[in-house]
Amino acid sequence: MANILFLIILTTLISGLLGLSGAITFLISKKSLDKLIIFLVSLSIGALLGGAFFHFIPEALEKISMSKTIFIIIIGIIVFYLIERILHWHHCHKHGQCEEHPYTHLILYGDAIHNFIDGLIIAGAFLLSIPFGILTSLLIMAHELPQEIGDFGILVYGGFTKNKALFYNFLAQLTAILGGILGYYFLNLYSYAIYFLPFAAGGFIYIAVKDLIPEVFKQKTFKQTIINIIAIILGLLLLVSARVFVG
Repeated sequence: MANILFLIILTTLISGLLGLSGAITFLISKKSLDKLIIFLVSLSIGALLGGAFFHFIPEALEKISMSKTIFIIIIGIIVFYLIERILHWHHCHKHGQCEEHPYTHLILYGDAIHNFIDGLIIAGAFLLSIPFGILTSLLIMAHELPQEIGDFGILVYGGFTKNKALFYNFLAQLTAILGGILGYYFLNLYSYAIYFLPFAAGGFIYIAVKDLIPEVFKQKTFKQTIINIIAIILGLLLLVSARVFVG
């Protein structure tokens, strides 16, 4: 059993390293990065909506009723709205400026919840069998990578420096390790954690629709609008593909 715990920690740590995937942007010039960032934000819109509608909500519906799922989604939207208002008051009103948009913090909170649940899933898979645990971990990493790159773009676009965006994105990923360890020792924890899925879905829907879509469509040219739409669709397709492979 000690070997299984080691594998759980190792795979969730490797998954956490995906939070550093934005490091590739250090190889890109500032001019190229400025052009790339809005594409990454658009990609992340698709990934957030895809994660909510093709992963979180369907998985929640397997365990809890439609009415409960919808209710928790609405609660998630309201809570993320309230958090954003509090952050806006603290960072923008109180300090007289808003160098970092509140949605950057919302992204980190939502991603931390998501990764914690992923850790629980990985732990449960390894406790069933090591091959199944490895397969599950690889599938989770496959759908995490595009979302983490997109999240990095959101953080930079929202006012984070590249170094700060990498660091906090990595920290948000590490909640997967906590989820993995708790899942190992308290396997039934996932039965309660399932309620966090529609909550996180509500948060992701709120961020994508309220904060990010208005940002990307500030672009004035028809060409840029088409590129943004393609990026959103690509983000959706990446998450749909991951859902198909999972199951």
